[in-house]
Amino acid sequence: MDRTATIPVIEFSGEDIKNGRSSSSPDQRWKALCSKVREACESHGCFLLMRYDKIPTSLCEDMLVGIKSLFDLPEETKTKYQNPKPYRSYQGKCPVVPLHESFGIDDATRLEAARDFTHLMWPQGNPTFCEILNMMSTKMLELSFMILEMIFESFDIEEKKYEALVRDSVSFLRVMKYKVPTSKDQNLGLVAHTDKNAITILCQNEVQGLEIVTKEGHWEQVVVPKDALVVIVGDALK
Repeated sequence: MDRTATIPVIEFSGEDIKNGRSSSSPDQRWKALCSKVREACESHGCFLLMRYDKIPTSLCEDMLVGIKSLFDLPEETKTKYQNPKPYRSYQGKCPVVPLHESFGIDDATRLEAARDFTHLMWPQGNPTFCEILNMMSTKMLELSFMILEMIFESFDIEEKKYEALVRDSVSFLRVMKYKVPTSKDQNLGLVAHTDKNAITILCQNEVQGLEIVTKEGHWEQVVVPKDALVVIVGDALK
C-alpha cells in the first residue's frame, strides 16, 4: 500500500478542556474545539488526538506491557475467558485472520470486573495489571463521553439528552495482538469492517498497521505518531 492517509489532527489542551466544561457559559475556544471535532468526524470519520494529558504516555506504555504479558499466557488459560455477548470473550486461532488475537473485556471500568478478569488469567494474582486495566478503561470511557458531549454541543442538542445517552451507555475494552506474518501472502490482520458502537478510541504501540478506506473508495495507511490516540466514529453515530 503506497497511499498514506491525511486525517485531521486535534489537540485537547488542558486549558481549553477545563475552561469549556467547567463553565455554565463555555468560552469560544471550547466551542471552536467542539466544532473542529464534529467537522473531523463528518469529513473523515476519524482524527488523531494529541496532547490529552489525562491519559499520560506512561499509562499507555504500562498498558501495552500488561497486554504483552496477557497474550504470553498459555492458550488454555486465555480460552477460559468466555462471554455470551457478541465481540467479547477470547478470540484466537481463526483461519480467516490467523494473525489476530483479542479479548473483549466487559465493564473493566468497575474494579470488581477488572479483578475478576485478572484473577481468571492469573489465579495467583496480578494487582499491577488489574490496576492498570481498570484505570485505562476508566480514562478511555471518560474521553469517549467527552467527545460525544462535544459532538452534541456542536449541534446545540440539549444537555439532558446527552446525559440520557451516557446513562444508558455500555462500554468494553478490547485488547488486540497481531502476530508477525510468516509470508507476504499472510499479512491481513483483520478483515475490512466498521465498528458498531458510537466511538472507538485506539491506543497502539509504535508498529504501524491501521488502514482506512476513503469516501472515494481508496485504502490508505494511517501513520499514528507516538503519544497520539486515534478516535474513530462508529456506526451508531452515522
